[in-house]
Amino acid sequence: VQLQASGGGLVQAGGPLRLSCAASGSILGIDAMAWYRQAPGNQRELVATIASSGATYYADSVKDRFTISRDNAKDTVYLRVNSLKPEDTATYYCNAQIRSRSWSGGRDYWGQGTQVTVSS
Repeated sequence: VQLQASGGGLVQAGGPLRLSCAASGSILGIDAMAWYRQAPGNQRELVATIASSGATYYADSVKDRFTISRDNAKDTVYLRVNSLKPEDTATYYCNAQIRSRSWSGGRDYWGQGTQVTVSS
């Protein structure tokens, strides 16, 4: 099982961006999916989560600007970011709790990270 994140890049402040993260492999099911981010010198922090039911959670710092969604048919999670700020500059990581043929009880998987740089 692998998670492949994409969509990062250099963006001007105020602009939008959409990150994607697709799971692949012998997947039986995906439970919660999430996005984290880590800025240089900082710890990795939770940005948003989405349950298999579609229920969402957002960190206070990104509420009203970030939207997490998922396409269960494509085993993909998205993060739509509006009104980007320089302080949003970080490496963004996707995370998912995936049940697979190897781990039928489920385990955490991480994507490789995608860099988002916001210029002022």
